[in-house]
Amino acid sequence: MKSDVEELMPRLLPVECGDSTKDLDLTGPPRNPQEYLRQVQLEASLCPEVVVAQIDPKKLRRKQTVNASVAGCDAAPEGFSPSLRWQQLQVSNFSDVRQSITKNRRHWSSHTLDDNVQMPKLTDEEGWKRFCLGEKVYLGTTSGLTAAEEPALDYGKVGFPPFLSIVSRFNQSTVLMVLDILISWFEEQEFAPQLGRWLYALLVCLEKPLLPEAHSSIRQLARRCAQLRSMLDSQEDERLPALNLLICLVARYFEQNDLADQEVKTS
Repeated sequence: MKSDVEELMPRLLPVECGDSTKDLDLTGPPRNPQEYLRQVQLEASLCPEVVVAQIDPKKLRRKQTVNASVAGCDAAPEGFSPSLRWQQLQVSNFSDVRQSITKNRRHWSSHTLDDNVQMPKLTDEEGWKRFCLGEKVYLGTTSGLTAAEEPALDYGKVGFPPFLSIVSRFNQSTVLMVLDILISWFEEQEFAPQLGRWLYALLVCLEKPLLPEAHSSIRQLARRCAQLRSMLDSQEDERLPALNLLICLVARYFEQNDLADQEVKTS
C-alpha cells in the first residue's frame, strides 16, 4: 500500500520494482541504474514515518534559541534621565571611539601582551567572569587587608581592564560571547565599575548590522540598566551616569529606539 506522501507526490524517477524485492541485495553496490533505483525505493520504504531524535541537552550551547523581547525599559524617576543633548553627545563620542578602534585595530593587536595576561578559552564562562571582573566582584570576596596593605595591583583580584591590546584581538564571536556572559551575570548582580568598562568596550567592538542574538543581548542590557536606575535613591549616585550611558548607546546608537529616554518637555 502506498504511503500518503506517495499518493500526493508523483515519483520523479519511476522504476518498475517487480512483484518481489527478496532478491535485492542492499549490502552490495548496484549492478546497473535500474537496480540502484530499486535499492533507493526499498530503503525509503523501510524508513519509519516518524523519527524521534535522541539529543543530549548537556551538549547544546546555552541560548540556542533567541527570544527577542519587545518590552521597553522601566521609566526613569523624575530627574534621573539625561537630556537629549547629552545623549547626542555620547553617541557622537562613541562613534569616534569606534572609528579609532577600526582604524588602528591592527596596530593595537600587534602589541605583545604581558605574561600574566592569559585569556580564557572562548566557551569558558567562569574564566571570562574572573578575567573581566576579578575575584572581588565576581566572587564577592575581600582580602581583609587595608588599602595601605593591598598589593600595588593584582589583576586576579580586580580583573583585567579592557586594554586595547586585548579587545583588538577579539573577533566577533568572542565579542558576542563575552558580552552575553557579562550581561547574563549582570542580570543577577549589582553594577560595578569593572563591568561598566567591559560592557562599553565590547559595545565599541560590536559590528553593525547586528545579528539577532546581539539584538536580544543588548536590549536585555538596557532593560537591566533601566531597572537598576529606577531603584536608585539619589541623582548623586555614582552609578547613574554609567547606567544612563549604556541605555543611551543601546537605544540611540544601535537604534533600539523604543528603549530610548525621551526628553521631558517643560511647560
